[in-house]
Amino acid sequence: MTSTLKLTRRKFSITAGASMLAGFNLAHAQNDKIILGQSAPFTGPAAQLGIQFYQGAKVYFDQVNGEGGVNKRLIEIRNLDDGYEPTRCAENTRKLIADDVFALFGYIGTPTSVVALPMAIKEKVPFIAPFTGAMALREPFNKYAFHVRASYNDETGLIVKQLTALGLKKIAVFYQNDAYGKAGLDGVMLALSAQNLKPVAQATVERNTVDVAKAVTTLVAAGPDAVVQIGAYKACAAFIREARKAGYGGTFYNVSFVGTQALADELGKEGAGVVVSQVMPSPYNAARPIVREFVDAVKAAGKDAKVNFSSMEGYVAARVLVDGLKRGGAKMSRDSLISGLEAIGTQSFGGFSISFSPTDHVASHFVELSMLTGDGRIRT
Repeated sequence: MTSTLKLTRRKFSITAGASMLAGFNLAHAQNDKIILGQSAPFTGPAAQLGIQFYQGAKVYFDQVNGEGGVNKRLIEIRNLDDGYEPTRCAENTRKLIADDVFALFGYIGTPTSVVALPMAIKEKVPFIAPFTGAMALREPFNKYAFHVRASYNDETGLIVKQLTALGLKKIAVFYQNDAYGKAGLDGVMLALSAQNLKPVAQATVERNTVDVAKAVTTLVAAGPDAVVQIGAYKACAAFIREARKAGYGGTFYNVSFVGTQALADELGKEGAGVVVSQVMPSPYNAARPIVREFVDAVKAAGKDAKVNFSSMEGYVAARVLVDGLKRGGAKMSRDSLISGLEAIGTQSFGGFSISFSPTDHVASHFVELSMLTGDGRIRT
C-alpha cells in the first residue's frame, strides 16, 4: 500500500495520449459515452497529485463501465497535462469545452481551478470535484461548481486548534506564492485571529520550484514552535530538509494538497513526525466500508493504481459523480447531472458523509490529522 508509485511519467503520457487520440473529437452527445474533461499536472513537481487522483477515479469508472456503464453509456476521462500552470490549464480548458465534454472533473490545484472555473461557468459546463480547498472557488455559491472535499479553512482550523491545544502558539507559515498558498494563509490567519494570535513569521516559495533557502532563513530565525506549510510535496520536502539542517527542531504541519504519499516518498526517514491534515478517511484504516471497497477495487484492478490518500479522493469523487448521473435519470444532460448531484441530499457513502443540495455544493467538512512515521507509513 505504501510502495512508491510505479507509473512513470513517460508511460502515463503515452497511455493518456493514446486514449485522447482514440477519439478526442467525439462529442459528449454520442449515445455510448459520457466524456469528462480533466486538466491536471501529469508532469513536473506536482505530477504525482494528478497521476494518483486520476488513477483512483479510473478504478471506479472502470468498475462502472465493466457493469455496462450508466444507462448503457460508458464513462471516459480525457486528460490534458497542465504541469500545474494556470496558463496551460486555461488553454486545456478551452480545448475541452470546445470538444463538448459532458463535464469538467478532477482539476488539480487552486491556481489552475481559479482560471478554469469562470470558463466553465460561462459555458454552463459542470465543474466537479476539483482537488482544492480554496474558499474563492466555493464562495459565492455557483450552480455549476461541486466540491467533494473540505475547505482549506476547515483544514487550517483543525491544525491551529491542535497546535494551540498543545500550547504551541508561536506559529509560522511557509506558503506557495499564488492563489493556493494565499488561500491556505488566509485560513491560518482566520484560525489564529479567533484566538487573538498572529503568525510569528511568514515566507514564500514560487510555484513549481524548490528555491526555499530564503524562506528557511526567515522562518528559522523567528524560532517558531511549528511551521504550517501550504505547498506541494517537492517544495515542502525541500523546506523540511533544509530547515532541519539549519537546526530547526520544531514540528511541521501540512494541508492535504501537499500529497501525503508523495511527501512521504520525497522525505523517506526524514518524514518522521511530519503532520498532514486529511480530507478523506484513511485508506490504511479499514474501519469504514468505503475504505474496504476502495482497497478491494484497487487490488482487483491490478493495474497502476496504488492505495493512498490522493487516489482515494479520486475514487470517492468518481463515486459521487456516478451517483449524481444515476439520480439525474435516463435522459442525460448537464442540467440533469446538476439536478442529480443536488438530489443526493445527505448520504453515507460507505461511512463517509456526503451532503449536496440546491443551495449547498460543498459535500464535506471532514478533516482529521495524520502523521508520517519515517518508514513510508502514514498514521492517523
